[in-house]
Amino acid sequence: MRLRFALLALALPATAAAQATRLLRQPTVSTARIAFEYGGDLWIVGREGGEARRLTSTPAVESDPQLSPDGRWVAFTSNRAGNPDVYVMPAEGGDPRRLTWHPGGDFARGWSPDGKLVLFSSTRNTAPATFNRLWTVPAEGGVERSLPAPMAIRGAWSPDGKRLVYDRVSRWDVEFRNYRGGQNTPITILDPASLDEVRLPNERTADTQPVWLGDAIFFLSDRDYAVNVWAYDVGKGTVRQVTRFKDADVKSLSAGGGTLVIEQNGTIQLLDPATGALRPVEISVHGDFPWAAPRWTDVGRSIAAAALSPTGKRALFAARGDIFTVPVEKGDPRNLTRSPGAADRTPVWSPDGKQIAWFSDAGKGYRLLIGAQDGLAPPREVPIGDAKFAYEAAWSPDGSRIAFTDDKTRVRLVEVATGRLVTADSNGANAGLAWSPDSKWLAYSRPYVNRFNRVLLWSLADGRAVTVTDALADAVSPAWDRNGRFLYFLASTDLGLASGWANISSIGRQVTRGAYVALLRATDSTPFPPQSDEEGASPAPAKSAAGAGATGGGGAAAGAGTAAPRADTTAVRVDLGGLGRRIISLQVPVRDYSGLEAGPTGVLFLAERVPLQPGVTLHKYELSKRKADVYLAGVTRFSLSADGKNLLFYE
Repeated sequence: MRLRFALLALALPATAAAQATRLLRQPTVSTARIAFEYGGDLWIVGREGGEARRLTSTPAVESDPQLSPDGRWVAFTSNRAGNPDVYVMPAEGGDPRRLTWHPGGDFARGWSPDGKLVLFSSTRNTAPATFNRLWTVPAEGGVERSLPAPMAIRGAWSPDGKRLVYDRVSRWDVEFRNYRGGQNTPITILDPASLDEVRLPNERTADTQPVWLGDAIFFLSDRDYAVNVWAYDVGKGTVRQVTRFKDADVKSLSAGGGTLVIEQNGTIQLLDPATGALRPVEISVHGDFPWAAPRWTDVGRSIAAAALSPTGKRALFAARGDIFTVPVEKGDPRNLTRSPGAADRTPVWSPDGKQIAWFSDAGKGYRLLIGAQDGLAPPREVPIGDAKFAYEAAWSPDGSRIAFTDDKTRVRLVEVATGRLVTADSNGANAGLAWSPDSKWLAYSRPYVNRFNRVLLWSLADGRAVTVTDALADAVSPAWDRNGRFLYFLASTDLGLASGWANISSIGRQVTRGAYVALLRATDSTPFPPQSDEEGASPAPAKSAAGAGATGGGGAAAGAGTAAPRADTTAVRVDLGGLGRRIISLQVPVRDYSGLEAGPTGVLFLAERVPLQPGVTLHKYELSKRKADVYLAGVTRFSLSADGKNLLFYE
């Protein structure tokens, strides 16, 4: 079954600005004015504050405003032409003039002291490994020229224009408080004529956004835990702390007109460089944002989750924060949430197809919502305890419980009828939740101290979890066969060098996985009995898809041309003794498999990541055939219906 669709959703409406507007960003200052970014546009106001005047009004994103030394011009970054480039415009307003045209991103950083050159950073001419360098371009337009700083993301000239101070590295996460890794390089003073360098004192702290004012270099640093403004005396070589915020970091720093300006806690404040005195600037911003107004939009390419109804008659999608169901053939799409101001995520069908559950941040706190699949009645709220967020969810086949993982890396279960919560595991990252056909067991995987994942089974009867796989393999993606006798999973035996996410020795190391099946009953024999062709032997009867050794759980594969008998789901029996010795490798090549899903009885689907191919390739494996065949290629997402007879996918 193949679906192509387009749905409509409402965008988040714009919020009216109020007095003393917050979220004013990236301020820059001159002797008379302050320019800043708000809502993706540039605004300007007098240093005394008041009503701001709009400088740009486009659906593009304008940022990095930089007032010229005389305060007459504003250089900035804009993607209005489809690529981040540097522009300059009059501070009074008017048409911007584009200064850079390179296909790489160019970002405005400041001006030369005489106001003739605009300073910008760019990764141009740094292939194959890209990094930022500083460049200049005439404010009137002309040829860009690189500065001798070998690697720099931001910089500023000394007042006499003879030296340059710069920050070398672009941080991948500027909000990483008290990070002390290799990205924390010291701020450097460069003499472009002699190429002599002086590095500011640095103890692996995050020192960023240097500006030069008088005889001091001011910069942002987390030396005092929170990010504050610090100053370096160029003559004495000493460092002192200027601001002492404890609650919220200083986000940006700029200098001009003999003073400093900062962004902190969503507000703009002027900072006296000599005394450290702060003066908040009360600014009001009023303007229309037509591109942020409520509108209809196609969400077909914004799908975050997808699932089929139990019998495959409708598809369930989460897109742009709303939950939709769409008929496979007849009927109309339904928006079940209609909540453009909230994020609704991770929808799952109930086993009987009458209800849908999802997580939502609407209202007070993150919680579970359960509503009718037709959307005609308000959903019921189910609290999820002290969790601030929840990830994947799995509804038990009998409809009594929903299992999920939360932000505390716990595997938890909630009773649908009563809302009672049970914690199955307190370290359930990478869970891959899978219920047994009789709803008595929950399979999942979690990491251990060696950073390898192991597959576990949690028993509803006694609330205990048992480990299925050993410590020498990374096992993930557990899935139950519909006969209740087999547990499939993926495992890698060459993950070691890639097991630590921050371990650079993993670069270039390809991880491969094999597919395995665990026989849950000690009395069952292998699903792959020895085969031997003999002369004169009578043709063997057709084997069931469940495997010759799976007594009581046979049946042909659904959708294979014959009706599948009812699987034995009355009681899943797990014989724990010797379970680890009843794990058998499936006859498939070891490859880069990213996931595994069980289909009809005796059938499973393997998702393989193929180099240079978008999406994954789905392989259909049948126990009776003992091999996997390519089923689909270039698949972005896929989902199986609860009965295993229908497959949803999209490219």
